Amino acid sequence: MSPLSRLLKYSHKYQTSIYQAVTCSVLNKLFDLAPPVLIGAAVDVVVKRDDSFIAKFGVKDVFSQLLVLTILSALIWSLESIFEYAYQRLWRNLAQNIQNDLRLNAYRHIQNLELEYFENNSTGKLLAILNDDINQLERFLDVGANEILQVLTTVIVISAAFFFLTPNTAWMTIIPIPIIIWGAIAFQKLLAPRYMEVREKVSLLNSRLVNNLSGITTIKSFTTEQYEIERVRKDSEAYLQSNQKAIALSAAFVPLIRFIILAGFTGILLFGGVEVEKGNLTVGTYSVLVFMTQRLLWPLTRLGDTLDLYQRAMASTSRVMDVLDTPMTIHSGDLPLSLHSLRGEIEFQNITFAYHEREPVIKNFNLKIPATSTIAIVGSTGSGKSTIVKLLLRFYEIQSGNITLDGLNLKDIVLYDLRRAIGLVSQDVFLFHGSVRENIAYGNPNAREEDIINAAHMAEAHEFIMELPQGYDTIVGERGQKLSGGQRQRLSIARAILKNPPILILDEATSAVDNETEAAIAKSLAQITENRTTIMIAHRLSTIRHADCIYVVEKGEIIEAGKHEELVAKKGLYNSLWRVQTGA
Repeated sequence: MSPLSRLLKYSHKYQTSIYQAVTCSVLNKLFDLAPPVLIGAAVDVVVKRDDSFIAKFGVKDVFSQLLVLTILSALIWSLESIFEYAYQRLWRNLAQNIQNDLRLNAYRHIQNLELEYFENNSTGKLLAILNDDINQLERFLDVGANEILQVLTTVIVISAAFFFLTPNTAWMTIIPIPIIIWGAIAFQKLLAPRYMEVREKVSLLNSRLVNNLSGITTIKSFTTEQYEIERVRKDSEAYLQSNQKAIALSAAFVPLIRFIILAGFTGILLFGGVEVEKGNLTVGTYSVLVFMTQRLLWPLTRLGDTLDLYQRAMASTSRVMDVLDTPMTIHSGDLPLSLHSLRGEIEFQNITFAYHEREPVIKNFNLKIPATSTIAIVGSTGSGKSTIVKLLLRFYEIQSGNITLDGLNLKDIVLYDLRRAIGLVSQDVFLFHGSVRENIAYGNPNAREEDIINAAHMAEAHEFIMELPQGYDTIVGERGQKLSGGQRQRLSIARAILKNPPILILDEATSAVDNETEAAIAKSLAQITENRTTIMIAHRLSTIRHADCIYVVEKGEIIEAGKHEELVAKKGLYNSLWRVQTGA
């Protein structure tokens, strides 16, 4: 399906607005074409006087005939202006509405895609689609759609008028039109791949800029400013060159078309004049033909700009529609989950999982977590600890086996309900640009002030928050860059506490805090984990000593399980990790 067909199908709900805009564009052009006819009629009145075309309707006096033409001119100009206002407003509002819908729907769809999609597509590329590509489409709908309609109206109306008024010479003006249209189609086919390349290059440039701005601290600390400027320069020049290739072709369109138009215009000017001399054509009709030829052919030169807008818009439309057509591999179940009655018993049954085109990370994994218990999962880097959490949240789809919650298969549960039941404190803390209060209340925006403060107390965050310049109203900066790693982590814990989920996952939740703060948080954990199922993942074993059961994972399999003292006594892998961390 062509990009235009996909766009029209998507815009079906705006069908009425599209019809109205098309009608106003056509009517505006019809009234815009009337002045040359009025000029020809005025010449006819002045030359033939009481034998003119208007005199045939009973208006013999020259002044009265000119007065009729004056009134008609005023009416036509008024209607032309009214319909110009109407089509501009309709097309622009249509462009804004479609742009708004496309952006929201594309963002909604992207947000619902699995994490693997984001691993395969850069943030810069997605930003280019959501912003620049959709803006390209808006620019075409603002201007280009109306231009195409008005050119088509001009060609049809004037061609019909020529064949009616002077069939002997009409062909001179009409012949260039199919040549111009053929040229436009040929240029379109040549331009399409060039503009698609332009869109790809701007995506790469956006990706580079987003990565660099996100990693500005690393760039400065490694003094690689000049190196990054050079990389941005290369991407920017690649974008420049791809644009120049497209411009070199699109800019040639108008000059070539002008020569074809010149042939038609001079033909009607010369042979039409000869027909007047022979008496086969009146002066008024000849005037109309000359003006109409100019009104017919010269607007076709704008096809170059319109074609440019169209091809850019269609290249962008393809990219946006490709995003919307990306299938979701993780689908929500239809079984609702009540947080109030949820016990929180979790079971992994013979789970096998591998990331795309990689070896399995989890193999034949079995684990049953009793409701309201606190368990810990430890192991070396890459052993599959965090993957277990991602599978529980259904960030990825398992290849085989089942995961159940209170005996219900996760695939059958409404995805929103499942994730609402789980509070995640990740080792990769992300804070949004906003106040401390807004970040703590992120999962519960209607939370009371006392609940926000209580969650901060439990996360050992209240004290440092009160030392900030504006306390809970302090802006944390993008990704929380105004705070230390430990402060960000404590806000993340407070955020999860305020959500008050039946299941809490702490994935390296205290890795960035100092020993004193860790000890304070550990004391609060007894209260935090009360009456809820808690899964703790940690490298620092001191934080999980009091878990009901500790599972040691290696290469996606559980190799040891038990309480802290039992595992130390076994002198296995857990004992080795413990001895390393305690300096023994």
